[in-house]
Amino acid sequence: MNDKENMLKKRKEYVGQVISDKMEKTVVVAIDRMVQDPRYKKFLKRTSKLKAHDEKNEAHVGDRVKLIETRPLSREKRWMVIEVLERATEI
Repeated sequence: MNDKENMLKKRKEYVGQVISDKMEKTVVVAIDRMVQDPRYKKFLKRTSKLKAHDEKNEAHVGDRVKLIETRPLSREKRWMVIEVLERATEI
């Protein structure tokens, strides 16, 4: 393996749901995770909102997308959309 392949393996990847696509080439993705309370041992749902770069403006609200960590692209944007896993169903 060369250095480039090593760097790609170390990057974090998340799967989340698009909650906003109002910006140009940027989507806001909600990442849900379950965290156990240290005292009461109850599982709590925690949500993080990440801004991700979407070069082709493919992702829309409700889509499930896969993100990968990248270099800082703007003040808040450090993630990139790799692929759209599931499209939102239209009502």
